Amino acid sequence: MGGKLVVIEKEIKVVIGAGEYNNNPGWLQTQEEELNLLDEATWENLFAHNSITAILAEHVWEHLTYEEGIAAAKLCFKYLKPSGYIRCAVPDGYFPDEEYQNIVKIGGPGPKDHPAASHKIVHNYRTLSKMFEDAGYRVTLLEYCDDEGNFHFNDWSPEDGVIFRSKKFDPRNSDKLLFPSLIIDAIKP
Repeated sequence: MGGKLVVIEKEIKVVIGAGEYNNNPGWLQTQEEELNLLDEATWENLFAHNSITAILAEHVWEHLTYEEGIAAAKLCFKYLKPSGYIRCAVPDGYFPDEEYQNIVKIGGPGPKDHPAASHKIVHNYRTLSKMFEDAGYRVTLLEYCDDEGNFHFNDWSPEDGVIFRSKKFDPRNSDKLLFPSLIIDAIKP
């Protein structure tokens, strides 16, 4: 009685700082209290090293300083499988709109209870790419504004992680670009 046992490994896909939305059904939705980008103990409780296929972080990394961002990227690196990736979206520091920049600026636009009040950095495609590259990743730009404020879009698949605040999915951007994100895939070699 010959036969082979076939084991299918389940992919682990994680949303960091999921908030109240579930734009990625089938992904593990987490909040900061249970999975903290700067506290390895919270990762050790849930995952083995080299076990995660994908991490999605939509408007999370701007709540970290540049140095904290590198530390968080390095922590994620330990838990990602080879060829695993982080799909990261942050406000775009090169989007040429004064009102948008006022909303996303460090410290936010006003009251301490505003979601942007805890912004510690406003990234552009150069700073975000360098941060992940310094942590060992290869970076692919998906949506971003260049140094002159021109918007660039490289088609990306929602199956690899939906970013709601994007040209592709945010209804505010259907007629005219009003609230873009800088979106990258940071891939572990």
